[in-house]
Amino acid sequence: MKRERLYLFDTTLRDGNQSQGVDFSVEDKRAIAEALDGIGLDYVEGGWPGANPTDTAFFADPPKLRHAKLTAFGMTRRPGRSVSNDPGLKTVLDAEVPATCLVGKTWDWHVDIALGTTTTEAVKLIAESVAATVARGREALLDCEHFFDGYKANPAFTLECAHAALAAGARWVVLCDTNGGTLPHEVERIVREVAKHIPGDHLGIHAQNDTDNAVANSLAAVHAGVRHVQGTLNGIGERCGNANLVSIIPTLLLKPEFCDRFETGVSPDGLRHLTHVSRLLDERLNRAPNIHAPYVGDAAFAHKGGLHGSAVAKDPRTYEHVAPETVGNRRHVLVSDQAGRANVVMRLKEAGIEVSGDDPRLTKLIADMKEREHLGYAFDDAEASFELMALRALDRLPEYFRVATFRVIVERRYTVRGEVVTTSDAMVKSVVDGETLVSVGEGNGPVNALDQALRKELGKYSAYLSDLELVDYKVRILTQGTGAVTRVMIESRDGRGHRWSTVGVSPNIIDASFQALFDAIVYKLFREGAPAGVVKAAE
Repeated sequence: MKRERLYLFDTTLRDGNQSQGVDFSVEDKRAIAEALDGIGLDYVEGGWPGANPTDTAFFADPPKLRHAKLTAFGMTRRPGRSVSNDPGLKTVLDAEVPATCLVGKTWDWHVDIALGTTTTEAVKLIAESVAATVARGREALLDCEHFFDGYKANPAFTLECAHAALAAGARWVVLCDTNGGTLPHEVERIVREVAKHIPGDHLGIHAQNDTDNAVANSLAAVHAGVRHVQGTLNGIGERCGNANLVSIIPTLLLKPEFCDRFETGVSPDGLRHLTHVSRLLDERLNRAPNIHAPYVGDAAFAHKGGLHGSAVAKDPRTYEHVAPETVGNRRHVLVSDQAGRANVVMRLKEAGIEVSGDDPRLTKLIADMKEREHLGYAFDDAEASFELMALRALDRLPEYFRVATFRVIVERRYTVRGEVVTTSDAMVKSVVDGETLVSVGEGNGPVNALDQALRKELGKYSAYLSDLELVDYKVRILTQGTGAVTRVMIESRDGRGHRWSTVGVSPNIIDASFQALFDAIVYKLFREGAPAGVVKAAE
């Protein structure tokens, strides 16, 4: 039996950015969009062009996605303005993207109190805006705001809005549970009724999580006929969040009632990266992952000793509804954590590092990794530091140079005009081929100064680092108090567009930054095939 196609639409970069405490940078948006594209999603909504400087900058230089259609979000034209005379709509339509998602009001009460217009005019707003999108050569989607509340109040009007969008050329008409108050049985009933009027292969679902039912509502809508599902990574979003794609995706791909009937753009290999992508988002937000998150949490496949532990040892299916490896997670059995070795071998293979599963050096590597993770290191989003640690354990990493000592000075003073200025200087003493080299850097902060000094004078290696650029720097406090342990994550980029992340942990933020900076440089030298150095101790 031929399976039907389901289309997955991620709104993390727009809906997720409305979460309390979330504020993505342009670099965050690029990294997340590329990660979502990598697992095989069909659409990635990048934000609202013109709504704020970050989104405007993101769409001015958008990432080049291989699979997903980058989508711009906006509103239909405003009442009293034509399509050509609505600056907000024009900015969205001008975005150089393959798809545009417009939100239109489909609840007659909101048309009255928010738009201050008639239902007849509200339908025209939708039809003309969608038609203008299609005329620009964009794939058009309409998010029907408050659709379920509107349908309960006035089904004829909401259906008229949906019909108008479809007739104007909309690829998808998305039914939104905007306040998250609709329950699964209501969603399924209403979607079935709507599907009698709008073909299911043009219907989508967008569920908020205010009753903790967004995932259930999304799956109920699929059962009832929609073929397009919207959500966010880890369910982030305003108020209580959105439908969690990290739970929806594996359910669709691994549960027979869905995977026997439907297919998506996510391949088994893409699914194996789901845990990594979920944790990448948490690292970008400087927050701890939810260990109890379904499928991807550290505790999702954790089993204590005793009855559960012995049962899992005999047959993991006893207490695991799916194999953890299918979603990139791993099993934790405290009495015998053999899955750790297999997981590390798989991860090394993904990094291009071939090693036998019975290599005795893996034992030390796994022990070192667990010890570092206990201290606060996180390697899910610091792939370069993980690779370097593995290469050192396997004796495959040359020693290029050694940093004998470094010093950072921060000075806060008054100028002759009475203004307060803060300056930072750093001095680094490195040993290259037995020669001690001293370099000094000046920056707008201590880490910037240390970065400048660290790679300013490295002898024969300086040429390899000429295009190295630090593009993102994040700090997370792991313990409380003035002596808190700090984790620093640094993202680097070279002139060919390669990006990598490194991590450092220390009670001293400068020392943690140095560790991450040092790894970033060493990783660059290794990728470039730089020759090994002859390192001797500094005099």
